[in-house]
Amino acid sequence: MQISETKNDGLARAYTVKIPAGEIADKVSAEIKKIAPQVRMPGFRPGKVPANLVRKMHGEAIHADVLNKTVRESVDKVMAEHKLRPAMQPAVSLGEDYEEGKDAEVAIELEILPAIDTPKTDDLKLERLVVPVSDEAVDEAVAKFAEGQKSFEDAKKTHKAGEGDQLIIDFVGKLDGEEFEGGKAEDAPLEIGAGRFIPGFEEQLTGVKTGEEKTITVTFPEDYPAAHLAGKEAQFDITVKAVKVPGETKIDDEFAKSLGLEGLDKLKELLKAQLEQETAGLTRTQMKRQLLDALAAGHDFPVPGQMVDAEFEQIWQQLQHEASHEEDPEAAMKEIEAEKDDYRKIAERRVRLGLLLSEIGQANGVEVSSQEMQMLVQQAAQQYRPEDRQRFMEYVRSEPMAAAQLRAPLYEDKVVDFLFDKAEVTEREVTREELQAAIEAEEGAEAEAKPAKKAAAKKPAAKKKADDAVEDEAEAKPAAKKAPAKKKADDTAEDDADAKPAARKAPAKKAAAKADDEGEADDKPAAKKAPAKKAAAKKTSAKKADAE
Repeated sequence: MQISETKNDGLARAYTVKIPAGEIADKVSAEIKKIAPQVRMPGFRPGKVPANLVRKMHGEAIHADVLNKTVRESVDKVMAEHKLRPAMQPAVSLGEDYEEGKDAEVAIELEILPAIDTPKTDDLKLERLVVPVSDEAVDEAVAKFAEGQKSFEDAKKTHKAGEGDQLIIDFVGKLDGEEFEGGKAEDAPLEIGAGRFIPGFEEQLTGVKTGEEKTITVTFPEDYPAAHLAGKEAQFDITVKAVKVPGETKIDDEFAKSLGLEGLDKLKELLKAQLEQETAGLTRTQMKRQLLDALAAGHDFPVPGQMVDAEFEQIWQQLQHEASHEEDPEAAMKEIEAEKDDYRKIAERRVRLGLLLSEIGQANGVEVSSQEMQMLVQQAAQQYRPEDRQRFMEYVRSEPMAAAQLRAPLYEDKVVDFLFDKAEVTEREVTREELQAAIEAEEGAEAEAKPAKKAAAKKPAAKKKADDAVEDEAEAKPAAKKAPAKKKADDTAEDDADAKPAARKAPAKKAAAKADDEGEADDKPAAKKAPAKKAAAKKTSAKKADAE
């Protein structure tokens, strides 16, 4: 096996490996000799089939297997002899003119990971913005929570339904006069003005009374999940079985006990803990951005173009997806096209940060334990149907790239936590509004650092923040990119920044109460509005800037 280097330019490498025909032939003969005792053929006793007959029957397949194995061995030998750390899977090709009996010439092209001096971590200085949770904030959270736990009581039969009233209805949906699947329901609760049904459905029921029958016409949204209904006009025959008006919710121990709690103090305790958890998430986001900005500012080295291309492709696909759901998709596409170069710079920054975190983690012994990995796999498996979970876990165990994909975000968080511990951290008390403003200011400052960028308020917020996007590169395993449809809600800075007030969550409430309020037509998809998309178009350019 003869290895020749044909390219050495920056991070790009290319090699040619010449494998003598005799070497391949010897391996084929050895393989035939190995399997001959296992071959069964009429007229021969088991294990007594002549090798020449085995070659005649299976020689072509054996040769192909031996050749593939030998090519893989040649790639491994190149990597070992030249001490290469490939950034992505090498491109390997066999000469087109190869045929059995000739020398094989294998071409190998790849990009290597850059040599990075271990980043210094002893002089890091960070500021932690702390938000104390006041009693007033807890009381406000309790009030908002209670507001969300609406109770309804029967209205007078002469009462006309208005905004905020609840209807109990039966309905039958029809397309061109024919009932369609999923368009029928009985005793479905509907709150007028809640916006949980498709556009036009609730509005047309304003003014109805108990016992009234009415037919309404609505048009399903173009992006409605059920393809056979998307964009279609439908009629719904509705029977109003009851009209209910909101009852008064008194915030006291009885209210808390109705949620399964000991009393009001326990509800306040839970909501306070939730508020503290949310503000702690915002604090971590702000610190993490400081940290990554400091790392990015202090290091500039070439990064593998293939890794940048792969990262950019993820960004671009997400941008295109979100642009396609804007009010004016064509204008949104033109806007992101105009900034394509900036998004590529973002991808480059993400890759560089990922490599830096990887270097820091490896230099300081940061690891994801086998127990932690097992928990990650089990958690990920819960997203699948019970009958598919075992198959998924087996797939992850057999696929290094899939395992790396799951491991990466946790590894990144562990490296970030390591750096937090190493840094000199000062604390400053601020309000929640000041903390959010600080996060947005950091985003805005970074956006201004890119003169090509426009301050557009209607830009899709597709860019995942760099402090969270680097996870795929965090272990320097670029081939293990995320599955396109997967986004980690718990890790993204955007999710932290958009955290909902604690009062909207039910800390210890039984699911049934919430289902009455929010899931009123979950089993009636034809009447219920499709899940609301995030208003990506309305996020400011500062909101997405930290991805850069």
